[in-house]
Amino acid sequence: MKKALKMTLIGVLMIFTFSTYSQTAQFPIVRDFGGIYEIPEATERPDSTLEYRILVDLSTGAEDNKQVSRWVDNIARMINLHGLAGVPKENIKVKVVVHGGAIFTLLNDKNYQGRFEVDNPNTKVFEALKTVGADIMVCGQSLRARNLTQTDLWPGVRVAHSALTTITTYVPQGYILLKF
Repeated sequence: MKKALKMTLIGVLMIFTFSTYSQTAQFPIVRDFGGIYEIPEATERPDSTLEYRILVDLSTGAEDNKQVSRWVDNIARMINLHGLAGVPKENIKVKVVVHGGAIFTLLNDKNYQGRFEVDNPNTKVFEALKTVGADIMVCGQSLRARNLTQTDLWPGVRVAHSALTTITTYVPQGYILLKF
């Protein structure tokens, strides 16, 4: 009897353990991108009463240009992580300045197709980010250095004078800087 009870308890514990670790991804704010998981044992969580002002310095290019860049998806993850912790969407202010090797993630499908032989997989992520209020900017200096114009890009992006001046403009305004 004791052995049967012990085996039952071990079985229940194993089921609970596996179900905890085999959760499906959640998308509380940015739908379909930036999937995240609840961590019930986490003791450090975002403060749901704060307003988060975040400036993402996105300069890392995609590892595989035929797939969504993990760095672009990471912006959605960051927003979703705050949302899962109870921070309201309106309290998450995100600006993204794209430059360097990441600039190609912003190409429109025609130009992306010409370079990488597929439609730009990042466009849908940028559209989802914009839908939830993220401000997506591209460094004008990076555009010129690569002989690109705004018409070569996804139409939802704004052109900034430079990534450097965008950073020096928003950090003093209380935006925290994240480098991807």
